[in-house]
Amino acid sequence: MTISVWILKIFREPSPLYKKIYVSFVSWLLIVVLIRLSAFTPRIHSLDYSNSNFKVLGLNIPTNLQFAGEKVPQNDYEIKESLEKEFFANKTWKNSSVSLFVKAQKWFPLIEPILKKEGVPDDFKYVAMIESHLSNVVSPMGAAGFWQLMPVTAQHYGLIVNNEVDERLDVEKSTYVACKHFKDAYRYFQNWTLAAAAYNVGIGGIQNALKKQNTNNYYDLLLNKETGSFIYRILAFKTLLSDPEHFGVKSKIKKGSFPAFKMIKVDSSITLLTTFAKYMGTNVVTLKTFNPWIIGDKLNNPDHHPFIFKIPKNQNIDLSTYFNDVFPQSLSTDSVTIHGKSDTLKLLVDSLQHNRAPKNL
Repeated sequence: MTISVWILKIFREPSPLYKKIYVSFVSWLLIVVLIRLSAFTPRIHSLDYSNSNFKVLGLNIPTNLQFAGEKVPQNDYEIKESLEKEFFANKTWKNSSVSLFVKAQKWFPLIEPILKKEGVPDDFKYVAMIESHLSNVVSPMGAAGFWQLMPVTAQHYGLIVNNEVDERLDVEKSTYVACKHFKDAYRYFQNWTLAAAAYNVGIGGIQNALKKQNTNNYYDLLLNKETGSFIYRILAFKTLLSDPEHFGVKSKIKKGSFPAFKMIKVDSSITLLTTFAKYMGTNVVTLKTFNPWIIGDKLNNPDHHPFIFKIPKNQNIDLSTYFNDVFPQSLSTDSVTIHGKSDTLKLLVDSLQHNRAPKNL
């Protein structure tokens, strides 16, 4: 008996037996259909086959990078990634590139001869650039000046740091101290790259890292984030300022010279700086701008220590360009302190704003 005849018979002879057979058949048919649908329905999954990795390491990185005559290896993934980050991902310094060129043109002529005289490679001038952007900033940790010297370090190398005098703010003196630090580190490591890194984390810090990681190469070290990127950042600044066209920047550092000065040695106390400035044939604005190391309105000098004051020979020099660098974070008309230690800043700022000498000189 065919299935069609059998089904017909069920409908023609609706006996209880046939009804039972019919219900069983329909149920079986439904089960078969459900099984087949389940077996052949495509499974929904969350796998994503798209590729969002568009990083091309080494793109537009100079192939002949050197720091202080020491070649930078670029055959390593991590090195290329670190260079890529500082050259292209870090936009802070590129956004202020115009300001950096102006500062470099202004202050490098003062720093470069000292580096040369002390036998320190010229590339170390970029350390000051990344430490302070060539400004006498004071860090939350207490480091100060172009070279961000800590008080203990400055005093160790012979600088005076007290309530009236902070020679870390003297660009020339602090540059000489930085050179001493670089040379001490070089004598220990016999490597300028490690000497530069030691400026950031200390000679002991680099020494311990080299020993623990069994290497003598900065580029092999795993260091903290700041020290680990220190040399790469120097290289980025060096490339920007020495080869700006590499980044499509048209600015260039023009050859310039630092203003000529007459030097005045003082080994006595100064009771009032404004009176002293007038006696020297200048004003307190000029005196403070080119001698920012004196942070009070007077100078107690019972030991008769010889201090050298710089007075520009050109009295018509534009002071504002230098003033903003030596007192960068303190310029405020409602402030009366320079780094919290002088009551003359309000007078200085007022005089600069009105392009005149301060009153009461």
